[in-house]
Amino acid sequence: MLCQKCGKRPASTHIQRSINGVTREYHLCSDCAAKLQLTGFSLNDLLGNFFMEPMAPAAPAETVRCPGCGCSFDDIAQVGKAGCPQCYETFYDRLLPTLQRIHGRSRHVGRVPSAASPETKKENEIEQLKAQMERAIAEQAFEEAARLRDEIKRLEGAGDHE
Repeated sequence: MLCQKCGKRPASTHIQRSINGVTREYHLCSDCAAKLQLTGFSLNDLLGNFFMEPMAPAAPAETVRCPGCGCSFDDIAQVGKAGCPQCYETFYDRLLPTLQRIHGRSRHVGRVPSAASPETKKENEIEQLKAQMERAIAEQAFEEAARLRDEIKRLEGAGDHE
């Protein structure tokens, strides 16, 4: 399906708006969605006059490509998959809203694969301990928070001696 705004690129962002029981769907390409989001419009402004005001034609921009695999962001949007891990770094700003919308957050919070490096496992453990420490502080369980703080320091210090 093509973008309903520009009619040129595949739609990768889908918005539903329901007012008084009438639901409307809008399908935008990542470029049009990003342009409309960056202009500071509220969702009501965006959808209220979505088809009323034609968007000014954008100046042709140089296509950014991932140095790892050569994919452009349009390639990723069309296929629905990143070409390589470096794509996430190259297109971070453009992928972040989609990842947050799909997953609810932009950082991995699941289990660490058994094949993960020891560094990755240690970083994940430290992050979990920090989250537990924040909860303990919020609950005013200061002894538990101090124990967790000491464990975090021990793990962070263990990397310095290796």
